[in-house]
Amino acid sequence: MIDLNDEDLVIASHNQGKVREIAELLKPYVSRFYSASDLDLAEPEETGKTFIANALLKARAAAEASGKVALADDSGLSVCALNGDPGIYSARWAGEPRDFNVAMERVHNELGDSADRSAAFMCVLALAWPNGDAQTFEGRIDGEIVWPPRGERGFGYDPIFVAKGMQRTFAEIDPQDKHRISHRANAFQKLEMNLVHLRK
Repeated sequence: MIDLNDEDLVIASHNQGKVREIAELLKPYVSRFYSASDLDLAEPEETGKTFIANALLKARAAAEASGKVALADDSGLSVCALNGDPGIYSARWAGEPRDFNVAMERVHNELGDSADRSAAFMCVLALAWPNGDAQTFEGRIDGEIVWPPRGERGFGYDPIFVAKGMQRTFAEIDPQDKHRISHRANAFQKLEMNLVHLRK
C-alpha cells in the first residue's frame, strides 16, 4: 500500500482543469497539492516511446525538481488500423495551437475505407518520489471510431470515439458518466486501490 499521509503532492501538469480533477480524486489521500505551475516547474520534453515512459519522465522530473512526491499522466487515442497511432502523439496530431478538429480529420483520412474501426483510449498514471522510486497504473477503454464527429460535451478525440457497448460518443454523454468509465477513471481506480486513506 502507498501511504501519502503528511506528503505534499505535485500534480505534474500545467493544465489547471486536469489539476483540479486529479486533486479532487486524490483529496481523501493527500494533505496538500501543488501544480507544476504553482512551483514554476518546466515542462520536460516527452521523448519516451510509450505512455508509461512519458508518464514516468514527467513524474520523475517534477519530483526531482520539487523534492516532493509527484503524479503525472500520459494518455491518448490508439487506433488499431493505424498501428496504434496517434498514440503518444495524440496531442501533437492537433498541431500548435491545438486544433483537435484537424486531428480528428487526420484520423478519418488515414483510416480511409478500412473496415477495422476499433480503437482504445489509453492512460498511464505515474507516481514518483524524489529518490527516484516510481509506480505506474494503466487504464484503457476499448471502442470504435465513428464519422462524422458527434457531440459538444467532450474534448480531444471524444466526438469520434464510441466506447464498447455504447451508442453515443464520449462527447455526447454526460461528463460524469464519462468520468466513471473512462481510461483515466480506470487508471485512478487502480491507483486508489493502493492508497491509504488519510489518518483522521
